[in-house]
Amino acid sequence: MDRLIYMDNAATTSVKPEVLNSMLPFFTDNYANPSSIYNFAQKSKKAVEDARTTIADIIGADKPNEIYFTAGGSESDNWALKAAAECFKDKGNHIITTKIEHHAILHTCEWLEKHGYEVTYLDVDSKGLVDIDEFCAAIKDTTIIASIMYANNEIGTIEPIKELGAAAHSKGVIFHTDAVQAFTHIPVNVKDMNIDMLSASGHKFHGPKGTGFLYISNSVKIGSFIHGGSQERSRRAGTLNVPGIIGMAEAARLEAMNMEKNMKYVSGMRDYIIERISADIPYAILNGDRYKRLPGNIHMSFIGAASELLLIMLDQKGICVSAGSACASGSVDPSHVLTAIGVDKNIARNSVRMTIGEDLTKEEADYVVEELKAVVERIRSMSPEYAQFIAKKSYCLLYTSPSPRDRSLSR
Repeated sequence: MDRLIYMDNAATTSVKPEVLNSMLPFFTDNYANPSSIYNFAQKSKKAVEDARTTIADIIGADKPNEIYFTAGGSESDNWALKAAAECFKDKGNHIITTKIEHHAILHTCEWLEKHGYEVTYLDVDSKGLVDIDEFCAAIKDTTIIASIMYANNEIGTIEPIKELGAAAHSKGVIFHTDAVQAFTHIPVNVKDMNIDMLSASGHKFHGPKGTGFLYISNSVKIGSFIHGGSQERSRRAGTLNVPGIIGMAEAARLEAMNMEKNMKYVSGMRDYIIERISADIPYAILNGDRYKRLPGNIHMSFIGAASELLLIMLDQKGICVSAGSACASGSVDPSHVLTAIGVDKNIARNSVRMTIGEDLTKEEADYVVEELKAVVERIRSMSPEYAQFIAKKSYCLLYTSPSPRDRSLSR
C-alpha cells in the first residue's frame, strides 16, 4: 500500500504528539496514586485537578468539581441514565430519548425498560432532526430525564440542544446530552445550552482511548455508578487513570484552542468533497442535514454499490472509511439511524460514512473522490440491483418526486 488516507475520525482519532508527551511523565517519573496523602502523590493530584479545570472551562461549567472522569462515552451515558433513573424513581419512571441515539443510550434504555421504566423513543425527520413540539408533547408528569445526542455519530446532524434543554427545564426534567461526537468539534456551553449532564470520550478528539468524562451539574443530585473507594467525590470508585486524564485534557485544550480554525477548514473540505461527489458520481444521496451537520461528516448512499464492497475496495486503495458506527460493525441489519430517517433498507446497505479531520489535504480529497468514483462504477457494473434501477428508473422517480423528505440526489 503506497498511501494511507484516514477518513474514519468518528470511530477514533490519532493521539497527537503533544498529547502523548504530556502523558509520558505520569507513567514513569510521576506515577503516584493521586489519592495517596504523601508529598510524592501531590503532583499527580494537582495534574488531575488541573485537567478537571481545563475541561470545565471548555464547556462553561460553573465549577471543576462538576467534571467526573470515566473510561469513555459509553460509561458516561450509562451513568447518566441509570443513576438518574434510580435517584428520581420516587418522582416518576419515564425517560425520553430518540430513535437515532448511540447504542450506549439505546441499550441502556432497553435495560431500564426491563426494570420497570417507561421510555419514549422520539421520531426524527428525514434529516435526523428532533421536532421540539413533539419533544414537549412527550413530557409527562412522570418524566425524570431526557437524553438527546448533540450530534449524530453516523449522519452528523446537529440537534437543537439549547431549545430542547430549555423545554425540558420548563417542565422540571433533567436534560442529558451525549456530546461524544461534538465536544471540541463544535462549540458547547452547558449553562447557555441548558445542559444538566454531558458525556464525552477522549479518543474522539485526539486523546487516548479508554478516557472520558461526565459533566454533572451541582444542581443535579444523582448517586454513584461504580461503588468502592472515595475517588471522584465518592461517585465513581477506582484508581484514577492519571496519564489518560492528563492526555485527554491536553487534547481537549489543543482542540478547543484551534476549534474555530478547524471548523472553517474541515467544513470547507467537507463541502468540497460533497460537491465533487454530487457532480461526478450519479445517484449519490447525501444523508443528514446539508448544513446542520458536523464539520467533518460526509455520509452518502450510492445506489447499487454495496457498502461491504465499497469498504474493501477503498481499503485496497489505502482509504479508510466506514459503513456507519464502529460499535455496530458486523451487524447484518441496516443502520438504525438510516432506518429512522426513512432511508430504504436496500439503499441503507449502500451507504458510506467518511469523517475527516484537519489534516486532510485537497490533493488527498481529490484522490479519494476519483478512487470512489472508480470503485462505485466497478461495483455497479456487477450489480443486478443497479441494472434493474437503471432499467426501471423506479428509485429515480421516487427521489425526484416532490417530497417533504427533501433529499439530495445527484444525476
